[in-house]
Amino acid sequence: MTRRIPEAALAAILTAAVWAAPARAEENDYPTDARADYVFGCMAANGQTREALEKCSCSLDAMAAILPYDKYVQASTILSMRQGIGQRTTAFKSTKMFDDRVADLRRAQAEAEIRCYRGAT
Repeated sequence: MTRRIPEAALAAILTAAVWAAPARAEENDYPTDARADYVFGCMAANGQTREALEKCSCSLDAMAAILPYDKYVQASTILSMRQGIGQRTTAFKSTKMFDDRVADLRRAQAEAEIRCYRGAT
């Protein structure tokens, strides 16, 4: 005998699936252009090979799973500002809050390297 799922239960399952979809999207909130920039830059530094493409893509996915996009942008901006000279850059070089943001990015990068480069055979 075949069991039928009651319509109310089916509706509840579909509703739950619809509500779950946006949660998955938030886990990986890096926009496509930012992903492409990262992978292109990574490949420029690691070779223009298929293997580099796979490792660079893996690296970005691992980083995105750890660090939300807004924090990635903040840390990247801080690092960019630290490259300059003069009074404006001093605050970016000597403020603990900025050091913490960059440290979060560095930890995410290290974890991504372990997952995608050192773990690969």
